[in-house]
Amino acid sequence: MNAPSASPSAAMTQKRKPALLAATGLTLVAALGYGLYWTMFERHVESTDNAYVQAPIVQITPQVAGTVVAVLVEDTAQVQAGQVLVKLDATDAKLALGRAEAQLAQTIRELGALSTNNAAFTANIKLREAEVSRMQADVARAADDVSRRQPLVATGAVSAEELKHAEAALNSARSALVSAQSALSAAREQAASNRVLTDGTPLDKHPQVERARAAVEEAKLALQRTELTAPVTGQVAKRTVQLGQRIAAGAPLMAVIPLDQVWVEANFKEVQLRQMRLGQPVHLRSDLYGNPVEYHGKVVGLGAGTGAAFALLPSQNATGNWIKVVQRVPVRIALEPKELLEHPLRLGLSMEVSVDVSPLKVQP
Repeated sequence: MNAPSASPSAAMTQKRKPALLAATGLTLVAALGYGLYWTMFERHVESTDNAYVQAPIVQITPQVAGTVVAVLVEDTAQVQAGQVLVKLDATDAKLALGRAEAQLAQTIRELGALSTNNAAFTANIKLREAEVSRMQADVARAADDVSRRQPLVATGAVSAEELKHAEAALNSARSALVSAQSALSAAREQAASNRVLTDGTPLDKHPQVERARAAVEEAKLALQRTELTAPVTGQVAKRTVQLGQRIAAGAPLMAVIPLDQVWVEANFKEVQLRQMRLGQPVHLRSDLYGNPVEYHGKVVGLGAGTGAAFALLPSQNATGNWIKVVQRVPVRIALEPKELLEHPLRLGLSMEVSVDVSPLKVQP
């Protein structure tokens, strides 16, 4: 008798066995490959999509109050450093500058007159000294007259009345001498007081001139501040100022965003920071450009605290219903300027960040 033939199911199993073995082998190879890849590369990478573009927000605020007479830029306008953005009414500032300059000129003339008076005061002192010398001679002559007449009164050669006249003349001469000496002292004090204001200091360095010159500089500065200029090159945002508006000093008018100085702030979980160090390389992708555009950067700073620590209403973890929540710490990432120039970013855009935390990848 002939042997029975194999069943159809057994034949099918025999045919599928090589395919199953091949699929199993491929799966094992893929798993092994991924394991090797994760061991060598992926385990040294920390990633997050909780990352956003940040940039300096330069507020434009006036330093003096005034009325807006011109607004020279609009929102989204690109401006250069030093470009005039807003003009205020400068009429009051120009008048104040004119008054300060007039006061400076008046001060210089007054001090010039004081210097000229020194010569007049010196001449007056010499005149008073001459008067004192003349009065001293008069006193000496009157004293000699009295001395000569006193012995002659007893002999009758000189009358007592004549002696009294001589003594009166002596007293008068002495009074005149005292008066002349007082006038000399007053002239010297006046000259000394005038010299204190002028001697030892050049006219252009005199305190009164310096004070008046400072007032002029202050008025010039106030006039310059009626024109508000851009402190940095960037793009205008949040413009609120309007023509004819009366604004106070310090009121925010607009902001200038320097888009060439942007950075990325990535918020990593605290468990991802164990091996993160400054200088580690970073790969970034933006939702704006997608996967084809990749940015490169490096870690330049780690936040001093978590977001919850600096929140307006920080968490009160001492309460009884506490639940542990994994915190995040902001990490500052600097971007390559060339790549940023080729593909500009905007403030607040989302980013995908991957940091290579391998100890051998720290950049200087």
